[in-house]
Amino acid sequence: MLELIKEQNVWDTLKESGRPVILYGMGLGAEKIMAVLGGYGVKIDGIFASDEFVRGHSFRGFKVMKYSEVCERYGDFNVVLCFASHLDGVIERITEINAEHTVFAPDVPVAGGGLFSREFIKENNEKFDIVYNSLADEESRRVYLDILNFKVSGKIEYLLRSFCDKGEVYRDILKLGKNESIIDLGAYDGDTIREFLAATGGEYDYITALEPDEKNFKKLLKNTEEMFNISCLNMGAWDKKDTLIFSKKAGRNSKLSAEGVSVEVTDIDSLELRPTFIKMDIEGAELKALCGMEKTVKEYKPKLYICAYHRNEDLFSLPLKVWDMDKSYKIYFRHSKYIPAWESNFYCINETEE
Repeated sequence: MLELIKEQNVWDTLKESGRPVILYGMGLGAEKIMAVLGGYGVKIDGIFASDEFVRGHSFRGFKVMKYSEVCERYGDFNVVLCFASHLDGVIERITEINAEHTVFAPDVPVAGGGLFSREFIKENNEKFDIVYNSLADEESRRVYLDILNFKVSGKIEYLLRSFCDKGEVYRDILKLGKNESIIDLGAYDGDTIREFLAATGGEYDYITALEPDEKNFKKLLKNTEEMFNISCLNMGAWDKKDTLIFSKKAGRNSKLSAEGVSVEVTDIDSLELRPTFIKMDIEGAELKALCGMEKTVKEYKPKLYICAYHRNEDLFSLPLKVWDMDKSYKIYFRHSKYIPAWESNFYCINETEE
């Protein structure tokens, strides 16, 4: 696999370029990236934000500028993107800036430690090779390679050419029907349930939705209160029944934390359901959840939609686990519209069920 990665690590590129490094965006993402840049000895020259967020304030000792001000002051520079977005207008703006000054979107894992790099690929080269060569179609292999090159280089061109239509995934790969029994792990406020319903014309057999964050769970209940045959459970997915600590952050990214609130978790096998489709977007707990549904997967062979962007190792550990449970699964890989490489997902279909 390493021989197919043509790019060098983004951190080395920024250090060697000789051009000023300007951060685009503030908040937690910027803080994480600033810390890594500092560790590599990369000097940060300034920060800018979208015009509507510039009000003469500072962030971590830098006066926050408008893009036009940065252009006037520095001329030629590199842009380091410090936030994530799937919004059309924001992605269009990022693309416009990239046409004038190279935009890098460094990959910093949502969960777990370490950085995705050429060294990481080399260390796990055999596992990456197995996944790449075993994916179900040529498009999966093309997108998989683009995502690996992006995560190493931070160059957004690899993402821009990899966007897929989620509706096509539901129709052509998952082939959701009108009698699905669905388990939604990490249901948030019901956003993906709405996607499922759009794909099936609002028809389904049963939906079981798990969401561990209390505030998100209340939104989920409100947004699904008029639906039939649905059970919403205020718990997380794990490899066994337990009580864990989740961060208090009430948002899409609520996850395991050293401090926070106690949350009940469960393995899916203990729920004794008969799903035809399971979706997992659980902030780095996907492998644990897979380990807790081995009986369910082996017996009922459900379609699987697994998010693969929270931990560096997700890009090989998740499909390898699925094949370990049942070698007859065909696994597709697609990336939905998002910068950076969030919404890179594995879609698993059991050949015997097609």
